[in-house]
Amino acid sequence: MLKALYKFIFFTCAGWSIEGQLPKEKKYVLIVAPHTSNWDFLIGVFSRRILNFNPQFVGKKELFVWPLGYFFKWMGGYPVDRKSSSNFVQQMTELFQKEDEFILTMTPEGTRKLNNDWKTGYYYVAKSADVPILPVGFDFGKKRVVLGPCEKVKESVEESVMKYKKYFSQFEGKNPKDGVQWKD
Repeated sequence: MLKALYKFIFFTCAGWSIEGQLPKEKKYVLIVAPHTSNWDFLIGVFSRRILNFNPQFVGKKELFVWPLGYFFKWMGGYPVDRKSSSNFVQQMTELFQKEDEFILTMTPEGTRKLNNDWKTGYYYVAKSADVPILPVGFDFGKKRVVLGPCEKVKESVEESVMKYKKYFSQFEGKNPKDGVQWKD
């Protein structure tokens, strides 16, 4: 019943679509871009309910305080101290090893503002945990969520960042000026 309501609101009322399919893998790092607005979270909530999967996510620890902290944890959030070197990659790798199914959502931009200096945690977590990466684009211009190809890390971190910047540059964020920029 709730899934039908989510579909009605997302597809019929809001006019969005979802392209692509979830991978068969039970464990992977899901990277989302462009991340330019708090509205991205709502698009993610609708998408996960419609696609019937439960990815976890990381967010700055400042989001996880009362009263919203309980909500974000209930939604699958893990607080991260971005100012501390707390061996994040090792912690996430251990979660992947411990769980039978685990999907970790990350935003490589690391902020809603324009940032050409991407965070590389997604790469190191995927490589360390030996899981693939699923790129998911939020395209506000065409009102679509696009699930890209799910692939294991084969390239260097620099090549990975360039590959995904190029891929995500085709999507228009809610605030286009802050979206992913790519020039050949």
